[in-house]
Amino acid sequence: MKVYLAKTAGFCFGVSRAVEMVEKAAADGLRAVTLGPIIHNRHVVERFASLGVRAVDDPAEIPDGCAVIIRSHGVGRAVYEQLERRGLRVLDATCPFVKRIHELVRRAEARGRQPVIIGTRSHPEVLAIAGWCDAPLVFESAEELNAWLSEAPERREWPLTMVCQTTSTASIWKSCCETVKKQCTNAEIFDTICGATEKRQKEAIALAGLCDAMVIVGDAMSSNTKRLAMICREHCSNVSLVDSADELDTKLFSDVQSVGITAGASTPAWIIKEVNNHMSEEIRVENGAMEENFAELLEQSIKTLNTGEKVTGVVTSITPTEVYVDLGTKHAGYIPYSEISSDPNVKAEELFHVGDEIEVYVVRVNDMEGTVMLSKKRLDAAKSWDEVEKACEEKTVVEGLITEENKGGLVANVKGVRVFIPASQTGIPKGGDLGQLVRQTVKLKITEVNRARRRVVGSIRAVTAEARKAAAEKIWSEIEVGKKYHGVVKSLTSYGAFVDIGGVDGMVHVSELSWSRIKNPAEVVKVGDEIEVYVIGFDPEKKKISLGYKTAETNPWNIFMNQFHVGDVAHVKIVKLMTFGAFAEIIPGVDGLIHISQIADRRIGKPEDVLSEGQEVDVKIIDVDAENKRISLSIRALLVPQDDEM
Repeated sequence: MKVYLAKTAGFCFGVSRAVEMVEKAAADGLRAVTLGPIIHNRHVVERFASLGVRAVDDPAEIPDGCAVIIRSHGVGRAVYEQLERRGLRVLDATCPFVKRIHELVRRAEARGRQPVIIGTRSHPEVLAIAGWCDAPLVFESAEELNAWLSEAPERREWPLTMVCQTTSTASIWKSCCETVKKQCTNAEIFDTICGATEKRQKEAIALAGLCDAMVIVGDAMSSNTKRLAMICREHCSNVSLVDSADELDTKLFSDVQSVGITAGASTPAWIIKEVNNHMSEEIRVENGAMEENFAELLEQSIKTLNTGEKVTGVVTSITPTEVYVDLGTKHAGYIPYSEISSDPNVKAEELFHVGDEIEVYVVRVNDMEGTVMLSKKRLDAAKSWDEVEKACEEKTVVEGLITEENKGGLVANVKGVRVFIPASQTGIPKGGDLGQLVRQTVKLKITEVNRARRRVVGSIRAVTAEARKAAAEKIWSEIEVGKKYHGVVKSLTSYGAFVDIGGVDGMVHVSELSWSRIKNPAEVVKVGDEIEVYVIGFDPEKKKISLGYKTAETNPWNIFMNQFHVGDVAHVKIVKLMTFGAFAEIIPGVDGLIHISQIADRRIGKPEDVLSEGQEVDVKIIDVDAENKRISLSIRALLVPQDDEM
């Protein structure tokens, strides 16, 4: 026969913490009582009574001047107020997971929501949770919850906030969640089943499915112990619930090949050990793959944690405010959202999943409350400092998110490390808008690292300078007259525009900017414009490049020749009056002459007798001298036919 001992058998961290508080009180000689059994195990309660710490059921029974220890199940708000009025010293051993549920229902009711508790109505933990709100609703099953919703359909629109007793079964909770999600329109759900409880139940199911018989060790009054037995009976027909080794009947296992042992969260290690030893004495035990050395398990249960150390744990729950991590110790590990990541926009669900094994940094250990605050952000930051120092030494390029602008420059987040970028190293011209880079991801080099002072300096300019140098070398190796480039106007002068063609600046002379006569380059382009240019000439030794912007396609004369022919009628604008006629703009950059003899169908003394500058008229194209680029126009040619018709 093989005997398998569950890894999770025995005290959870909350129970372990509560027991330690009572033991310390007894060792210190403190006159104290526990309000209700400290845990649901008669052996533990009897042992504490022998040490002088007895249990009372009602706050009124607490003698004056006596300290009171709140059990791991917790109590309602009214009890705390009663104890405070009496001025009694309170040692609070409430499980941190349970305390969180108290706060959830309190906040829910304060926001006008209806607290809904899934659990056993008579269980002390449920009674305590209910004591933190005025009108809670308690349901023991999905069927009860469904019946309540069906009684009055309008309840499905109520703002419900649902929590669960930490020791409830995952199947009951899952069914209740499915009911609410399907029927309710304004519900919020908090999965408050203790991660240790869920893990213990899953392991019990696995053992029950594997073994021919199961032994559940624990007090029959313990809710989680009874649930373990119930769960195991669903997967194994031979299940025994024993209070101690004295109740163990090994004859029940004479014909089985394998036996699994697990225990409730309120079962002390010494009782589990006695049961294990008793079975070992009666039958030959062969170590199986799942069997655990008891001494190692006991050592794990009392393992301590120290601030600043790195630990590995398993994610057990993700809530709106923190991520819970099972560290395999008596402590409840949690990561506040502020310690998840240096990126304020990241969501916990994007980084973690229940069941993930993660490495974290211990920020603070609270042995009195049995909690340990953890940080993923700080561990990542420590690793990131190593990477940043390496990047500085090796002069490698890194990426960073610009998070803010200050009077001296910019601040970037590089792998969680704050990096200062002086204004002169941002690549933005002096007086330019640094804010345009905020919330942008940029490439930079780390130029200085002082870990002791937590100071890191970086440079975007160093990266862009290298990139420009490489691009310039490529351009000079491939440049040729006529080659086209996509460029950006960097600056303007009275004689032209300087254009960056990708690492090298070239100059477009004012005469090459437009086919029309212009006085200033700003009439055609402005700084920042992206334009297409081509190489007119270059000098590699002097590093000078002449560029052209105007092209044959944009030549107004070519455009005119493609669009108009002799005999066409055009709508033109009078731009200049002369003694011999008037010049008219046909298209921008192309003018034609209306001779004085072609202005009217009669003899006139001067053009201004009929026309004025700016006036728009229709003309007929009567001649085009392509070689000399001259165009003759006539208004009279359009008027004569009208006279003939009259």
